[in-house]
Amino acid sequence: MDSVPGVPCWVSLTVRDRQATEEFYSAVLGWSFTDSSLGPGFRTATREGEPVAGFNEAAVSWQLPVRWTVFFAVENADLACERVRERGATVAVGPLRVGDGRAAMAADPYGAAFGMWQGELPRGWAVGAGHAPAWLELRTGDAFAAALFYGEVLEWTKNPSHGVSYEEQNDEVHILVDGETVAGLRGGGVEAAPDPQVRTRWDVYFRATDIDAALTAVEKTGGTVVSPVQHASHGRVATVRDPDGGLFCLLGP
Repeated sequence: MDSVPGVPCWVSLTVRDRQATEEFYSAVLGWSFTDSSLGPGFRTATREGEPVAGFNEAAVSWQLPVRWTVFFAVENADLACERVRERGATVAVGPLRVGDGRAAMAADPYGAAFGMWQGELPRGWAVGAGHAPAWLELRTGDAFAAALFYGEVLEWTKNPSHGVSYEEQNDEVHILVDGETVAGLRGGGVEAAPDPQVRTRWDVYFRATDIDAALTAVEKTGGTVVSPVQHASHGRVATVRDPDGGLFCLLGP
């Protein structure tokens, strides 16, 4: 399956304690885990046989923080990294050969980490479809400036035939793939703010069929409920932290 440039193509969690982390996500979201074709240290989370997300031990091997990272597909990882640096942002790792592809880890000019992937994509995986993340959201100080950065680095275009486009909606910028909204860039994040709810970062939203039961499982398995359930336009949302420190959001009816 060929990559489509600029599409959010995968999410991955860097971990320290793989066994405890897998037990947590199995209890909270019902995931199972298999070895990944990317090589030793990589695992794939699945639900009902569908790929959901990646787990990797880069927090140990590459000395990276424990966090969820959104990866975007690129045609040429070297050129994409050059575009990142040209715009005053940082390439932290790579591009490195990982399995049959090439990966790089970067941070945008406002401090939000993201990844880039050159290679084939998991079949059937798409934001908003099946058990893949339901939604991706960038919390940043200036959503429109961030959209320009990502648009130039990832070669987004307002021409829908390209596959990826973006549009302004009130005080947000939405990313669309073939006309379907998959991510939002929201202004108001404050870099290095003590409140994790406003810190500059990409948030990953996973569906929970019963969000109240999921939050109970979070606390029983050593996680933390960072913010209680709130009502949003796309459902009931809560922000939690896994036992290893990874921050993510639950989205339920």
